[in-house]
Amino acid sequence: MSKEKKNPFQRFLDFVEVVGNKLPHPATLFAILALLVLVLSAALQPFNISVENPGDPGEAVEIKNLLNAEGIEYIFGSMTDNFIGFAPLGVVLVTMLGIGVAERTGLISALLRGFVLAIPNRFITLGIVFAGVMSSVASDAGYVVLPPLGALIFAALGRHPLAGLAAAFAGVSGGFSANLFLSGTDVMLGEMTIAGAAIIDPAYAEQMNIAMNYGFIAASVVILTLIGSWVTEKIVEPRLGTYKGEATEDIKGITAIEKKGLIWTAVSFVVSFVLAALLVIPSNAPLRGEDPGLDGIIMSPFMDSLVPIIAILFLIPGLVYGLITKEIKSDKDVAAQMSDTMASMGMFIVLAFTAGQFVAYFNETNMGLVIGVYGAEFLDSVNFSGIGLILLFILIAAFINIFIGSASAKWAMMAPVFVPIMMQLGYAPEFTQMAYRIADSATNIISPLMTYFAVIIAFAQKYDKKMGIGTLVSTMLPYSIFFLIGWTIMLVVWMWLGIPLGPNGPIHYG
Repeated sequence: MSKEKKNPFQRFLDFVEVVGNKLPHPATLFAILALLVLVLSAALQPFNISVENPGDPGEAVEIKNLLNAEGIEYIFGSMTDNFIGFAPLGVVLVTMLGIGVAERTGLISALLRGFVLAIPNRFITLGIVFAGVMSSVASDAGYVVLPPLGALIFAALGRHPLAGLAAAFAGVSGGFSANLFLSGTDVMLGEMTIAGAAIIDPAYAEQMNIAMNYGFIAASVVILTLIGSWVTEKIVEPRLGTYKGEATEDIKGITAIEKKGLIWTAVSFVVSFVLAALLVIPSNAPLRGEDPGLDGIIMSPFMDSLVPIIAILFLIPGLVYGLITKEIKSDKDVAAQMSDTMASMGMFIVLAFTAGQFVAYFNETNMGLVIGVYGAEFLDSVNFSGIGLILLFILIAAFINIFIGSASAKWAMMAPVFVPIMMQLGYAPEFTQMAYRIADSATNIISPLMTYFAVIIAFAQKYDKKMGIGTLVSTMLPYSIFFLIGWTIMLVVWMWLGIPLGPNGPIHYG
């Protein structure tokens, strides 16, 4: 596309990409950011900046200096733990062990070709975004599985693989708070919201439930899938242009041996899935929680075990397919395939080391908490009401999200402040939580502090060795903008119509 044909928005995205790509390599940038946090912690400490911890009233939280004797001891003493404890590290590596076998035996390639040949091209983008949105039921596993899968599907169609990766990433991360099923996120955030409501009205809090937003989040799946597909095909893919790399796949039919392998793969997957279900569904299942009904599944050890379960659900079909197609002849082949997969994750491991230090230092200094509390106090001081108040709250939560990647950490900090404030202004805790979830999800995809941002860069570099933070941010920014606008409009319309957000999930309080 020539410069003359680019509209102002495309030129703005080009500017974001150019500026962002002038930043150092992501691994170097995270190291620089870690050093910057250390310097700021020392520079701000003499000002005695402190806030009251919303989660523990009466406790003062100050910015901690990490360049004094105690801080330097922490830096060196925690470096290994910061790396090992970097949230995505274990999730990615464990999941990729199973995915790697499925990919290297040819299973994923065969599935992709079958998928491409079976579904009309016009529905593939919708399917990828939809799958991404729905993946939040499996917690963070969607970050690892779907973006590379989306890239491969687009490559198989002769489309730009980064557009497929972006569509999947937008669904997984930007649509994290939308689903047709309840997930651990509903439980985690719901309990914090109930606790926040109890500050003002304990009796009201007692009749709240974790499905308080279910109606809205289920309807959101349709809206976000449509928006994500439109942004991919009308903005992102045209801007990326024609892919000229080598990592494309020809679309060819399924051979007889591949068809046989896929049949037995389907059988093995169904058996594996049933066995996994038996671990959690029966009342005496070993991975079931203590609560009766659906809560026993959502609040259960099973939800904490999804990463290895997903890895196994890829590994077993991969093994079966490899044995049928003769791609696996002995255990040595399996070990070699897993080894090759881990070798391909080298850049991610480097990113994980420097990103892990930065995230740990930022949390240790309490800077994230201080930024969040000051943002909450600003909202409290502004005499807004109605739509203006809701919009301001969403914008502030979205801004805070750029600095604090964890949804649970942010809401643990914000719920005790915002839920009581909004209740006093006449808005139900259920409504406040939904507004927060919109802000939290929509800006995940443009925040380098989001824990899986480095993972997506590593996946993208398979197709573009020069992929940097600027390119990824500029690619994902249209999704963030249109998700935030579209989702907010949906919430406002929902509020005007007075539709409950979910079971016993009112909009107004009092």
